[in-house]
Amino acid sequence: MASILLYENLATRLRGQIRRGVLRPGERMPSLRGLGRQERVSVATAVEAYLQLEREGLVEARERSGYYVRAPTAPVPATRAIRLQSRVPQTLRNPALLGVLDVLLREDLLPLHVAIPALELLPSAAIASATIRAMRRAPQSALDYGTPQGSRELRVQIAKRYLRAGVDIDPDEIVITAGAMEAISLALRSVTRSGDVVLLETPTYYGLLQAVAALGLRVIEVPNHAGSGIDVACLRTLLARHAVRAAVLVPNFNNPVGSCSNDADKRAIVAACAAHGVVLIEDDLYGELAYSGERPAPLRRFDAGGSVITCGSFSKTLAPGLRIGWALGAQRTADIVRAKCFSTIATAMLPQLAIADYLARHDFDRALRRLRRELATNAQRWRAAILHHFPDGTRVSDPAGGMTLWLELADGIEGQALFEAALARGIGSLPGHLFSTRGDCRNHLRLGCGLRWSADIDAGLRELGRLATKLRGS
Repeated sequence: MASILLYENLATRLRGQIRRGVLRPGERMPSLRGLGRQERVSVATAVEAYLQLEREGLVEARERSGYYVRAPTAPVPATRAIRLQSRVPQTLRNPALLGVLDVLLREDLLPLHVAIPALELLPSAAIASATIRAMRRAPQSALDYGTPQGSRELRVQIAKRYLRAGVDIDPDEIVITAGAMEAISLALRSVTRSGDVVLLETPTYYGLLQAVAALGLRVIEVPNHAGSGIDVACLRTLLARHAVRAAVLVPNFNNPVGSCSNDADKRAIVAACAAHGVVLIEDDLYGELAYSGERPAPLRRFDAGGSVITCGSFSKTLAPGLRIGWALGAQRTADIVRAKCFSTIATAMLPQLAIADYLARHDFDRALRRLRRELATNAQRWRAAILHHFPDGTRVSDPAGGMTLWLELADGIEGQALFEAALARGIGSLPGHLFSTRGDCRNHLRLGCGLRWSADIDAGLRELGRLATKLRGS
């Protein structure tokens, strides 16, 4: 454990030097032995630190020459900012959202459209052992109804995870749910009524749009920019102009853009929502998946007045199928528990007890390090393949965490047309217009990059590129 933390600390120092310009693009990094002497660490620790920076795309290895600060690949322009068509609250008007489930249910597609990690990257054997132990230790509790709020044992473990992120949570304010989406839906049900205005990012995860539509809410959209995150100036303007009841935001590795808002912006977002009496519902699903290993702060860290409800899940980090999520209810815990009781009554106890057992007995951080390394490598490989195979003019996000890539297609190519052409070839993808209230982002495509790199993935991206080139010329 000590050596692992040592290389992470070393990588953090080098990363800071690169970002501050102390180490410049194209400059040779210290040799492994030289770095070891300089930092008083082993060569093995130096190697692991360089490998981590290489996975993040900050350095590159040159044969028989060493490591160099990676120069920006030119030109790889970032996806451009989305232009909002309207800033007037409106009900959801995107009929394509009704058909997305048909694609998600298909098992005959190369799943380039899914935003889940490959199961072999997750600690499945340890979860299975934990499930067996939970069943043996408390068979009655494991198979019985639980309380609507969920297992206290698990809530304590979740509170410990947030303490590591700088957030002191009382386990009694945590509500266990069937995944993050139920947590978000319960939070919305507890604070809004049909016809209320909610603020969402654009683009944003289509599941959030579906949840809002199901409750008959009206939407106002704030841009989320690749690289910088939520547009704080626009958010302030919208809150000043409209009577917004709640905001549902994804500040850490937004799906689909992959952006992460900085701490100053997060603090400003929380303050602006509090000033206008807006309940802030935070989707922190991807918070643990920073490629650098530096867990970004949740919005809850900057909340002094209890206006932030933070929702999360173990679906992207431990086991998608167990469907264990949570809401940090703050002042509204009782309302969320009541809404839970009136809907699904309680979350299944066996998976709750199994995950609590796993977190108590196993090294979750070690599993996360492995997962982050794989996701960082995947993102770089997928981006390189996309930029190689797709026609000139294609833009692609460069996320620092999560497992999605956001493509802005070359001029003349619509995401829906490419989606349909790929579907006919047995390749899954998701068109960009699924990720906005009005069906904007029509020349965009979202891909998931959580699957392990393989010849099939490479072939699928090559075929997508070929289809995009064909559509551009038609």
